Amino acid sequence: MSGNNHIYDKIQKGALENDGKHLIPRKKQNALFLNLMRHWQLYLIMLLPITYIVVFHYIPMYGVQLAFRRFNPMLGITGSPWAGFHFFDQFFRSPSSREVIWNTVEISIYSIIAGFPIPIILAIAINEVKNSFFKKSVQMITYAPFFISTVVMVGMLLQLLAARTGLIGRVISMVVGQEVHLMNDPALFQDIFVWSGIWQGAGIGAVIYLAALASVNPELQEAAILDGASKIQRIWNVDIQCIRPTIMMLLILSIAGIMNVGFERVFLMQNPLNLSESEVISTFVYKVGLVSANFSFATAVGLFNSVVNCILLVSLNYILKRAGEVSLW
Repeated sequence: MSGNNHIYDKIQKGALENDGKHLIPRKKQNALFLNLMRHWQLYLIMLLPITYIVVFHYIPMYGVQLAFRRFNPMLGITGSPWAGFHFFDQFFRSPSSREVIWNTVEISIYSIIAGFPIPIILAIAINEVKNSFFKKSVQMITYAPFFISTVVMVGMLLQLLAARTGLIGRVISMVVGQEVHLMNDPALFQDIFVWSGIWQGAGIGAVIYLAALASVNPELQEAAILDGASKIQRIWNVDIQCIRPTIMMLLILSIAGIMNVGFERVFLMQNPLNLSESEVISTFVYKVGLVSANFSFATAVGLFNSVVNCILLVSLNYILKRAGEVSLW
């Protein structure tokens, strides 16, 4: 009886097949093919994002060689003459390079220091609220700005901060006693840029931490209460410690993108008066490289930007991994 069960199991697993008269061992098929057929729905779902990444992220890497060539559209990429590191040297020797790099780094560091803790604090505050209606209302109000178009958001800023017609601009002008053009002041550009970004992105950032907080074991909270821990102590020793891996991963990604400052919002907020503080690498590449059709120069600056970000990502991930913290790989 047990022997028949063993043969039946083999037939079910595909090791044997029945030709009507005899049981014949089936040829061993490719394991990958069998797995593909068994889970074809999952692979089909993965196909679209993989295609997107390959088409828009990997295939364009072929054009990176433009940074080392004097690109001529008539000759094509591979037919254009080799220039070596000429365009990198041109960028670093340009009078604006130091200012552009410094502005980019300064805005990024300011954004991380000011903006990174706020979604965590917001998520913990929302998580501690017991009233379901109030909690959902706060969530909706805080993450709604994320869905506002960048153009619309900058338009709102310009209207609100206008010295004569803007609500905030008029109030500040009345307090100071003279017209204050906030958007024209280079010293205020970074403050306006960073805090408007925090207002727009804090709510959606808190959603990630709320999802992590939802996985915190309630028994840990109960044990802390029995030990006499206060609410602040429970937040620090239970909640923060449980979502620590999520915090560290997002911190790694934030620091790794320190050279990436969003082009659209900076470009829309720029004007000739605040240009000394608002010119960053992305807008510099657009103006000098793309508008002037100097594609090789634009590619060289973009490649420099990507290499710095890659070095930061690998280095920070290695340091945290050695320190025993969470790492991306």
